[in-house]
Amino acid sequence: MSIQVKRAYEPPAPGDGYRVLVDRLWPRGVSKEKLELDEWHKEIAPSDTLRKWFGHDPEKWAEFEERYFAELDEQPDQVQELLQHANSGPLTLVYGAKDEEHNNAVALRKYLELRRPSSP
Repeated sequence: MSIQVKRAYEPPAPGDGYRVLVDRLWPRGVSKEKLELDEWHKEIAPSDTLRKWFGHDPEKWAEFEERYFAELDEQPDQVQELLQHANSGPLTLVYGAKDEEHNNAVALRKYLELRRPSSP
């Protein structure tokens, strides 16, 4: 299972596989054509309340992950759909945040990797 994260401002690449925007808001200044998405999963993004609380503050990262994982637990169908894409080829979670280490796509990748089916 291959899951990568990529900023919306980076050009798409052949190795990206299935590209999914995982932000609730569209990235500023990027056209739909330039983004070359397969899907926009805004419902899998953190709630507005959680996003505003976090404010991309690295000191809140651990608690953000915990709260976001709880929100993701309430969306098993969305999570399963992303896991299916990841199991069938590369999956790229596209995000717009400037911080490449502390954003919802990074947390979502960790969540998905923790829930991937284990090998026999």
